[in-house]
Formats: sequence, C-alpha cells, structure tokens
Amino acid sequence: MPELSPRRRMLVLAICCMSLLIVSLDNTVLNVALPSMERDLHATTAGLQWTIDAYTLVLATLLMLAGSTADRIGRRKVFMAGLVVFAAGSLLCSLAPNLELLIAARMVQAVGGSMLNPVAMSIITNTFTDPRERARAIGVWGAVVGISMAAGPLVGGLLVESVGWRSIFWLNLPVGLAALLLTLRFVPESRAPRPRRPDPVGQLLVIALFGSLTYAIIEAPEDGVSTSGPFAAVALAALIGLLRYEPRRAEPLIDLRFFRSAPFSGATVVAVSAFAGLGGFLFLSTLYLQNVRGLDALHAGLWMLPMAVPTFLCAPLSGRLVGTRGPRLPLAIAGSAMTASALLFAAFDAETSNVTLFLGYVLFGIGFGFVNAPITNTAVSGMPRSQAGVAAAVASTSRQLGQTLGVAVVGAVLAAGVTTSAYRETFVSAAVPGWWILTACGALVLTVGVLTTGPWGRRTAERTASRLAAETDVREPAGVTG
Repeated sequence: MPELSPRRRMLVLAICCMSLLIVSLDNTVLNVALPSMERDLHATTAGLQWTIDAYTLVLATLLMLAGSTADRIGRRKVFMAGLVVFAAGSLLCSLAPNLELLIAARMVQAVGGSMLNPVAMSIITNTFTDPRERARAIGVWGAVVGISMAAGPLVGGLLVESVGWRSIFWLNLPVGLAALLLTLRFVPESRAPRPRRPDPVGQLLVIALFGSLTYAIIEAPEDGVSTSGPFAAVALAALIGLLRYEPRRAEPLIDLRFFRSAPFSGATVVAVSAFAGLGGFLFLSTLYLQNVRGLDALHAGLWMLPMAVPTFLCAPLSGRLVGTRGPRLPLAIAGSAMTASALLFAAFDAETSNVTLFLGYVLFGIGFGFVNAPITNTAVSGMPRSQAGVAAAVASTSRQLGQTLGVAVVGAVLAAGVTTSAYRETFVSAAVPGWWILTACGALVLTVGVLTTGPWGRRTAERTASRLAAETDVREPAGVTG
C-alpha cells in the first residue's frame, strides 16, 4: 500500500469507522425493537432469539474466512462487497413479511458484516504504519463501539415509536452507500504479501459446530431432546473433527497451537463469557422493560442509557490502563462489576426497584466498558507479528460466538420457565436462572482474566511465541512475512 498523506489516512479511518458503526448499531438498535417485532410477526421467544442469533452465528463462522479472503484477493474489494451485501440484507430485513424471511435476511446481513469489521481493521493496520498513530486509530475504532452502545437504544426507541420497527434497518442504507462511494474514491487496494491458504474442511466443521450447537440450545425448550439431541451430537462430532483435523494442516483455519499460550486461551474464554453476558443481559432487559413494565420502545431505550453511557466512558479509560499497567486491572474491574450487576438481579430481584435496576445497569455498563480493550491486547500479546492478525480474528470470533450463546442459553432458560398466559407474573421468577448464568459469566471474566495475565501467563505466551516463530521461519523463505 502506498504511503498516504495524514489527511487521507484520517479519511480512510473515518470510512472504516462508518462500517463498524452500522454493524454495531444494528444489534443494539434491534434489541429495543424485539417486543414490537414479537407482536407484529407473532414470534415466540425462540423466534426472537433467532433474529439475533442468526446474525451473530453467521458472523462468527465467517469472520476468519472473510479476513483471509481479503488478504488474498484484496481488502478494498472484499470491504466494498461487504458494504453492498450488508445494505442489501438490511433492505430485505425491512421488507420481510414474516419471521422466517426476516431471519433469512439477517443471515444475508451477517455475510456482509463478516466482510466489514475484520477487513476494516486490516485496512487500518496497513494504513497507519507508525505504532503511535496506529494505537490512536485503534482507540478511535474502539470508541465507535461505545458510541453505538450509547446511541443504539435511544435511536432504536425513537425509530420504533415514531415510524415502526422496520425503520431500524433503513439506517444502514444511506450510511452503507456513502461508505461504498468513499471507499471507491479514497481507500487504496492492499493485499497480504503471503496470504493464508483456504481451509474449506475447517470452515465447514466450524459452521457445523456453531450452527448445530446453537440450534440444539434454542429449540430444546420447545422440541425436547428428540429434536435437539441429534444436533448436539453433530456439534460434538464437529468439535472432535476440528481437534483431529486442524493440527495436521500447515495453515489451519484455527491454529490450536495458539491455545498453549495462557493469555490467548484466557482471552478466548473472557471474550465468550463477556459477550455471552452482554447478549443475555440485553435480551432479558429489553423484554422485561417493554413486556413486563409496559414501557414503549423510546422509554425502554432511555432506561438502557445507564448501561450504555458507562460503557462509552470506560472503554477509552480501559485502553489507557492496558497501555500503562497491562490487561490484569481492567479485567479485574470488568469481571467484578459484571458479576455484581448480574448478582443484583439473580439474588435480589433488582428489577422490582428503580434504584437497584438503575444500579444494576450502571455496574454492567462499567464492566462491559472495561472488558473489550484487554481482550484483543491479551489475545495478541507475545504472538509473532505474522500471527497477530489471525490471533485477533479468533478473539473477534469468540466475541460473536459468546453473544450467540448468551442469547441462546438465557433465552432457552427463560422460555422453559415463563408462562404465556401469565407472562408478566412469571417473567421475573423465570429469568432468575438466566441471571445466575450471567453471574457465572462475570465470575469467569474475573477469575480467568486475573489468572492468565500474571507472570505465569506471560511465560507461557513467550514460549508459545518462540515456538510459533521458529516453526514459521522453517516453513517460509527468508525475508517473507505473513
């Protein structure tokens, strides 16, 4: 990629952030619209779960494939294709006449979304070659996630109340079109000097694992073991297949050697746990505020601000702490705050009082605000430079998988306990097991984060990095980097 002027680099960053904004806003806005969609499309709890999980599931399975494909055929080309597919999927979502077609359109959206965030990060990394500039650029990138968390519930509430739930998907069309035209004009093409080779078998095994596991969890309350059991068996078989097949490949889709590093393994567990907490928290909170308290979408969105604002404010603080003191302190704060928040709901019925409800939302917002920055930092710490992008892609996949599982598991627990004929009366008690699950997620963030970021963890990361670097040097000709 040719050296760009400072002004051009900032423009490239802004374009990449536009793509992140529409992808991030899409999920936070959608949560506020769930009760309206439930009424209009006559959806069950499982149906609402699929409107979220169909998106995050496809995103999780395709992130690594999209990143390696962009390295091979051109990042700008794949990024533009992602914008077109995401906008087309958004249009289809807004026109969907029933739940089944809405879920299918969400999957189309996710195919486009998988080509945006990881590819945009690659474009930023290759545009900002100076380490300090790159750090600032990634900081801006992270702040956009906070903006979407803060603005999403309010924007979603306004649109649902004034125009209807279909309008939340219209947001993506003008932003996507503007980003597409600006990319065509200002973003230069780039490719990796040595792109990773495709791993179609590994990709199919990942799809089978994630898809069958999610289906088994979501459908279990309604269909029972007779239907969900075979899908659980497929998930187990796919997992065994991955563990046996991937180590035999020179360039696997998921390099299992990474997991010899305690910080990398810890970052994966923390990402899954934290984003499972986020997915379950938003799902339970939205349904409670609108279906039990009877709030409209706008006021439900306003009630989510005590969670969203601390997330926005704490994210940059977490990044600075990671840079100055390492990831352990931010992870300890994140895990403690998320655990305390979920515990308020699980043990003390925080929903029943405005004070405790507000406090629970603030605590979760603080926890989630601190957790994002150390995940990526911990995942790539100590990795050889040629492997850092792959390690970051695994961390991103873990985030999406966590959110998928959080909605699936918590939604399944809720569906098993809530009574349709007495929804308001049974919701709080039916949600308690879900809140205990979210408490466990927070405790995992705290425990695993602290255990894997100390001296022992750093030693395992150094050993893993040296082995990976040595094996890479053996396979690659002199002077070639990934």
